[in-house]
Amino acid sequence: MSKQPRKQRKALYNAPAHARGKHLSATLSKDLRADLGKRSLPLRSGDKVRVLRGDFKGHEGEVLSVDYTSYKVTIEEVTLSKPDGTAVFLPVDPSNLMIIDADTKDDRRIKNRGDN
Repeated sequence: MSKQPRKQRKALYNAPAHARGKHLSATLSKDLRADLGKRSLPLRSGDKVRVLRGDFKGHEGEVLSVDYTSYKVTIEEVTLSKPDGTAVFLPVDPSNLMIIDADTKDDRRIKNRGDN
């Protein structure tokens, strides 16, 4: 595997769907780390997250959608207002998020993540 930035960008751009989920993972809170025995999990809609960096630092909300093409996540309370007054969601990079409450209804989500 190359360290060259151009090849890293190309690998992200051309990544298959099953590999994109690994890049869309966020760290777990200390309580969840102790409960699940993992450091991070891939983000899913329904997870409750906290923003760690940027203008919306400290905001908490539920993940509404996960965009696998642009590697971004939309969160409930993270919105900007357009000049006409309408609110639009601001996509957030998953590396700037922490999962506070994971949606653990799916047993395979936790069991199959042995690589973290």
